[in-house]
Formats: sequence, C-alpha cells, structure tokens
Amino acid sequence: MEFLEFEGKTTEEAIKNACAHFQLPPENLEIEIVSVGSPGLFGLGSKRAKVRAAVREVPEADLLGQAQEILEQILAKMRETAQVKASWDNDRITLKIESADAGLLIGKQGQTLEALQYLVSKILSKKSKRKTRLVIDIESYRTRHCQALTQMALKYGDKVKKTGKPLTLSPMNPHDRRIVHLALQGDAELKTMSRGEGLYKKVVIYPVKKKEESEDANLS
Repeated sequence: MEFLEFEGKTTEEAIKNACAHFQLPPENLEIEIVSVGSPGLFGLGSKRAKVRAAVREVPEADLLGQAQEILEQILAKMRETAQVKASWDNDRITLKIESADAGLLIGKQGQTLEALQYLVSKILSKKSKRKTRLVIDIESYRTRHCQALTQMALKYGDKVKKTGKPLTLSPMNPHDRRIVHLALQGDAELKTMSRGEGLYKKVVIYPVKKKEESEDANLS
C-alpha cells in the first residue's frame, strides 16, 4: 500500500484533496492524520494540516462480488436472461454464464465474449483501483476453443513441414495467438511469428531451415 501526503488549511480540506487525487470517497481510502495544523496568531505562524492517504485494498470476497454484479448489470441492459457464477481460479476471477442464448453471447469467433470480458475487466479495475485477471466463459467455450486452435496449429504445422513453405493464418486476438505459439513452440522444425498492427494480428508458421549443407561444407 503506497501512501501519499496531502495538505490543506484544515484536516477536512486535506482529506478532500486526497479524495480528489484518487477520485474516490473517503471510505475507500486509508487516511492517517500527520498534522491538524493551526491558524497561528493573527494569521502569523499558521501551519497547514497534513494527511497521508492510500487506496484501501479490496478484500477478495468483495472483488468477486463486484465482478459478478458488473457482468449481471451488463447482461440485464442487454436484456439477456442469464445466471452468473463467480469463483477464484489460479489467482484470477472466473465468471461463468448460464444462458439459453449462449451462441449470441459468444458471437462470431468469440468476439462478443471477448468484448464482455474486456468491458467487465476495465470497469472492475476502475472501481477497485486494482488490476485483476478475469475470464468470462459460457458452456466451456474457452476450453473447446483452445482445443480447436491447438489442433488447427498442429495441422498447419505438419503442412508447413511437408511443403517447406511458410503459412499465414487469419488475424487473431492476443489470447488466440498465444495458444498457437504455445502449441508449436516445442517443434524444432517450426517457428512462429506474429505480424501486423493493432489488436488482431496474423500468425505466420515458418519451417526451420536445416543446416546440413553448411555442415557438409565445413567437413569437406
């Protein structure tokens, strides 16, 4: 917890300045009074009030409830009838949606689900003043999607090894690109690289050139 010092003519004003700096109400701050200050005699020798303040850490249980509430409110505004279950999983919050409109909430190539995850993460970080890893899933889409991407990466990796030519995949978000890179990183005959700009980039699978010719030349 990092404390900062704030001043004011009075203690109340110093606390008000701290709240303005953190953009939080006083109940969300840890506040220590350093000096109450004094007006002095006829305005001479006056001392300003000082306080030390830091953002109060949000308990994990509260953080979990906040994440669930944020997603439920967004789904309600989308007029989606759904249930949300929240849990901690390997130092990250997992929100699982149960809905009859799973396909609609997943969207094309998972884009709607990714948008929901991004929005909830941003709102939660702003409210708690703390970065928290968060994943939103529905009908085990994340697991099925990961398995499908891994199989695709292995399939195209075999094709590159057979043809000896690079192969460029369709644009992907950072999470999907990481799955492809991890699926092929253990293959000594292949290497992968992301190309492009922005959030969605293409993964290129390259064959690793053999050094047999250079080694033969060194032996001769």
